[in-house]
Amino acid sequence: MSKRIPSLLPISVLAVTISLALSGCLQKEVQDKKITINKNPYPSTYIPVPQQDLLIKNATVLTGTGERLDNADVLVKNGKIVQVGTSLSTENVTVIDATGKWITPGIIDVHSHLGVYPSPSVESHQDGNEMTSPVTANVWVEHSVWPQDPGFQTARAGGITTLQILPGSGNLIGGRGVTLRNVPSVSVQGMKFPDAPYGMKMACGENPKRVYGSRKELPSTRMGNMAGYRAAWVDATEYKAAWEKYEANYAQGKNPAAPKRDLALDTLKSVLDGETLIHNHCYKADEMTQMIDLGKEFNYHSGTFHHGIEAYKIADKLAENGNCAAMWPDWWGFKMEAYDMIHENVAIVDAVKNSCAVVHSDSGTTIQRLNQEAGKIMYRANENGFSLKEEDAIKWITFNAAKSLGIDDQTGSLTSGKKADIVVWNKNPFSVYAHAEQVFVDGGKVYDKFDESYQAKSDFLLGQPTTTSAEQN
Repeated sequence: MSKRIPSLLPISVLAVTISLALSGCLQKEVQDKKITINKNPYPSTYIPVPQQDLLIKNATVLTGTGERLDNADVLVKNGKIVQVGTSLSTENVTVIDATGKWITPGIIDVHSHLGVYPSPSVESHQDGNEMTSPVTANVWVEHSVWPQDPGFQTARAGGITTLQILPGSGNLIGGRGVTLRNVPSVSVQGMKFPDAPYGMKMACGENPKRVYGSRKELPSTRMGNMAGYRAAWVDATEYKAAWEKYEANYAQGKNPAAPKRDLALDTLKSVLDGETLIHNHCYKADEMTQMIDLGKEFNYHSGTFHHGIEAYKIADKLAENGNCAAMWPDWWGFKMEAYDMIHENVAIVDAVKNSCAVVHSDSGTTIQRLNQEAGKIMYRANENGFSLKEEDAIKWITFNAAKSLGIDDQTGSLTSGKKADIVVWNKNPFSVYAHAEQVFVDGGKVYDKFDESYQAKSDFLLGQPTTTSAEQN
């Protein structure tokens, strides 16, 4: 019996079959090339300075969590806090006798412009304000930071171990900030706090309306400010929806075209996605409440209000909404929106349950004595009926500051498992006579008042080598 030979497919059917097969292969090839946004294209290359296993003994310890321990020890191993207590083991560690001294967590400044408005203060170094458009969310301040700014060392001498560098306040939205470890480095990447959230600077009030109003541009009024924010967030909401649609269609194998990239909207989208934290220059109570409502309108958290001259008026609302307020002790009156200040401002915010009161510098000189700035608030508030203690005030420049920056799980307190960011003070750190004697970042010494080998000098300060006339020829 002969075998039946199957009939051949018609050429037209075969061509369609091959075409579909090739189309499927091509679709798979395109599917393998999904467009994604690199959220950290300039990653941290930070490496801690040589770490020491330490036992710092017999000090007055402020933990940053509201505790004061007298005649206590701090044990550090592998760059982390191991234990805080009394009579801790001295085995296999370097012992530092801190009798009569005080120990605190490393000081954190949430609002600095070091490196972007550095010393020397000359026009060619003024890189903190991209005042070319009311919304410059596309700029990243880390691309302006000059790590050779001598101010980083003077800040270390003041106990500063971590600081956020922000763009200036000339724009409605000024761009991304960056959180740095205060260590000597030749690059900003070598200072970047690994995995710290990005911040984004916004500004209320007089500054943006003055800058753009003088050019006869929008905004020139506070209502223009608000319209500008809202327009930016409308665009960002649509951008976010477009990327979500693309990703959903891609997951379904529909082979969609990706939305066109926009650097400013990338940053705004990252805020809407909860990845980037808002840091808002905002003095007045009424404007802070409007910014809280703006966040609710576009479904993002309004973050930390910086300067907050009138924060005391809405302390309960700030706590209820989970906003930190970063404030000065006594800067006021230098413009109309900074007029209604009281010395108890920080203390009133701090007194509300679940509040987050922070003391910041916004100054290359004030950052050198942030401990004393906090001390001024404590003393003035106590003169007016408060009963604040050192263990309360230290939180404003350590734990609460870390919370504002989204790094309180890693630093800001002398808690087991956290980074060993430590300052040893010669006396009560809130005294006008206090000096940081030793400063540690991740358990590595970055400053020692009595040892020049731990007093880093910017290359800029080293000057140029002298040359003889013969060498010049």
